[in-house]
Amino acid sequence: MVRINPERKIVIGAVMLIFTGFLTGVYYRRVDHILRTLWTMTFLVFLLWLPRVYPRAPGRLGGLLTPFYNEGIVAVLAIFLAVHVSLVNVPFTNIDLFNVALRDVDMISHSLGGLVLWLFLVSLLRGLFSGMPWRKVLLYSFVLLLIIGVGWEIAEWFGSHFTEGILKETIPNKVRDVLMEQLGALFGLWMVTKKGYPFSPPRE
Repeated sequence: MVRINPERKIVIGAVMLIFTGFLTGVYYRRVDHILRTLWTMTFLVFLLWLPRVYPRAPGRLGGLLTPFYNEGIVAVLAIFLAVHVSLVNVPFTNIDLFNVALRDVDMISHSLGGLVLWLFLVSLLRGLFSGMPWRKVLLYSFVLLLIIGVGWEIAEWFGSHFTEGILKETIPNKVRDVLMEQLGALFGLWMVTKKGYPFSPPRE
């Protein structure tokens, strides 16, 4: 009997939840949600398949792919994708909490997104610059997360001029989004330093 570790179970569970969203999109004829669920399921299945078929490459390429070979990071990513997709269209309903019915619920996605992105950034920095001191890794990861978060909000602001208002947000809302991402990253820092998950900080 093949044993499945907890992280792979989480990813499989996330795929199953997203699949209910796919069926919901088909039932309500929401093409946007059908496409959204298809790519997220395909991506997660690919991440399940990748480390079993291809060992991590050495050198720079291996450093760039480091996060995708960490099953803990992939499990957290799967939770984020499943939650976000379910907020955009609640399974078995035609309710869009994220953009329409309860727009403040985007705090959940931003905090989880900040957590995932921070874990990716730290893993990348450690994979590409193995000799970098831990304190510098933390500094650069939080600064990069802030830059990416602010850049995303600016891109949304420009995009809102070409949509019917779904991307339009107030400045305080955008500031809150960035703060929620940083809060998610702080939770990630707690996970890593106190629980040693999904990786442990180096001993200095």
